Amino acid sequence: MGFITKEELNKIGFKSLGENILISDKCSIYSPEKISIGSNVRIDDFSILSGDLKIGSYIHIAAGCYLYGGESGIEMMDFSGLSSRVSIYAASDDYTGKSLTNPTVPEKYKRILKGKVTIEKHVIIGSSTVILPRLTIREGASVGAQSLVIKNCEEWMVYFGSPAIKLKERKKDLLKLEKEFLREKGGLNGK
Repeated sequence: MGFITKEELNKIGFKSLGENILISDKCSIYSPEKISIGSNVRIDDFSILSGDLKIGSYIHIAAGCYLYGGESGIEMMDFSGLSSRVSIYAASDDYTGKSLTNPTVPEKYKRILKGKVTIEKHVIIGSSTVILPRLTIREGASVGAQSLVIKNCEEWMVYFGSPAIKLKERKKDLLKLEKEFLREKGGLNGK
């Protein structure tokens, strides 16, 4: 896998960039001036970054993930991650038939559901999960593979299914490991 060089990243025109960023040269980036990326981030092949995105630090976005931030935005907080083929939408057409759909139709004939998607710290999202607009996945929650997230997820809970439902509490052992790791690294940005 080839990554975009630091010099090339600086030329793309991101809103802001941290340190130690690895973005595949096979990643598609739209509206980079609306995208902020923290430090220690890796984004793999065939992912799409589009619209208003705020990506924190120590984040992995696996191959084939699609982040459509639109105007409302998507925020991924520190230590969160997406497994392969996760799709996140901050805007979606109305599927009820009350309006026309798709980007070739003028806005006045469409009804679009818009709203920020927030993925808080230590959230992990399983492969092929779809996340719809206007929701927050709270700190420490995990969502199993092939789930459909249509409602907010509570902190430190495990979710799975279509639509995703709460299954059980998630362990918090990783919080001790985070403190140890950051102490060893000298802080969040590793300086």
